[in-house]
Amino acid sequence: MGLVAPLLPWLAILGLLALKPNRGWAAWWIWLPVTVVAAGFHWLQHTLQSSPQNVPREALEVFLAVPVAWGFGLAALWLLASHFGRHHRFLTFLGSLAIMAAFSVFSFGALVGWGLVAEPVMSLLDPRHCSATATVGLVALPLLVPLVLPAPVVAAALALCGLACRGHYRPIGLYFWLVLSMLAGWIAVSALLYRLCHVALPGCVGYGLFFWTALFMAVVTLAVSLPFLILASASPFFRERLKGVLHVEPAVPAAVGAAATLSAATPA
Repeated sequence: MGLVAPLLPWLAILGLLALKPNRGWAAWWIWLPVTVVAAGFHWLQHTLQSSPQNVPREALEVFLAVPVAWGFGLAALWLLASHFGRHHRFLTFLGSLAIMAAFSVFSFGALVGWGLVAEPVMSLLDPRHCSATATVGLVALPLLVPLVLPAPVVAAALALCGLACRGHYRPIGLYFWLVLSMLAGWIAVSALLYRLCHVALPGCVGYGLFFWTALFMAVVTLAVSLPFLILASASPFFRERLKGVLHVEPAVPAAVGAAATLSAATPA
């Protein structure tokens, strides 16, 4: 099982490719951004291990498995997004959140060991052991927070981006609003966590640490999302999936719109 477990996220994506809406060679391009994310952070792990700081290998495997798990969550969202276009925006937000959170937690558990997921979750359910540590000494809550938090942030950013685009698909404006929405989402989360920290532990660290952590998380989240956004821009198949998540349609050029209006107004 130790050798099979890391393959489970890849097999899960393969299973999603077997669904009827994904039966076609265009859907198989999803392997490209997933592989780019996994290979990129695997290269980063080897680079940091060979650095003079001598970072522990086990800690690197755990922390760098988190963004890789996000990548599998985004891949699952891209493959299941065909079901979102006909639903309300809020239902799309909830569906996106659930898919990314579930696949991220599942993928992280498969990549680094189920104990690192099960123990924090169970400790959070038991108030007497809320500070229980996982098998490598990580505190439960800090392990769970960066794994799950990107799901609501990215889902909210996509929803806000769709609203900002006013129902029209404009690639340049889409990227601008998505970056802005994701940055605003992480800053809002950092402010909330800062407030909760001060309620639980009055006089704890200042907001600066939370703010810079939010910026770091925004950069990493955007780095993981970028290959999937590029795929959506380059592939008509996944472009339609992104439009379904955003609830947008292609923008009609002004000249075409004017011609259509004039044609409709001209008597036959």
